[in-house]
Amino acid sequence: MKLAILTSLFATSAAFAPAATNTYQRSTSLKVAVDTSDIKNGLTIELDGEPYKVLNFSIMKQARGAAKTTIKFKNLKRGTTIENTYRSGEKFETAQIDRKPSVYTYEDEAGNCFFMDSESFEEVMVEQKTIEDVKKWIVEGMECDLVFFKGEVIEVKTPSPYVYEVVETEPNVKGNTAQGYTKPAVLDCGATVNVPGFVEQGSSIKVDTEKGEYMERV
Repeated sequence: MKLAILTSLFATSAAFAPAATNTYQRSTSLKVAVDTSDIKNGLTIELDGEPYKVLNFSIMKQARGAAKTTIKFKNLKRGTTIENTYRSGEKFETAQIDRKPSVYTYEDEAGNCFFMDSESFEEVMVEQKTIEDVKKWIVEGMECDLVFFKGEVIEVKTPSPYVYEVVETEPNVKGNTAQGYTKPAVLDCGATVNVPGFVEQGSSIKVDTEKGEYMERV
């Protein structure tokens, strides 16, 4: 019975969800040896048996000796951040992760979110601490990318860009032609972004969910 309900929700939500430009596909990223020259923001590597995502990095060149790379990581299991400095050429191993497209269905009282695997229709629970960074962008029926490490969900990737409806914003003031004028707008997902003055309540806009920025009116 529960499977039938979830399947029905998946079919209904897929039909009425706003269009996004990217569709996720099931994939697996195997372990690969990399060094400091391969480091980039968003790369997930394995340190001491746990997944760490590169948040940012900087390279310091020295007059004598090899350059050093300072990397800020986020532990995707614990939510903590660390910053380490490495000599040029030091090696790492990327984390072996699986990505599974899954549709958001509901949230329980504890803040945990539930998704339905788009292929197997199995229900997957994602803990509140894992999804808190992107939760504000998620709406019912949205297909997200669940990132697994050793069978555990460590990250939720929302589609970007994505089209939302503006449900609340200040009226456009006639004659206001100030270049660069922006105002806050509340979206149907609950998030707030700055939009140009000409955007009105009820408008559909495209948002870069990774940067949290308005892109264009649709």
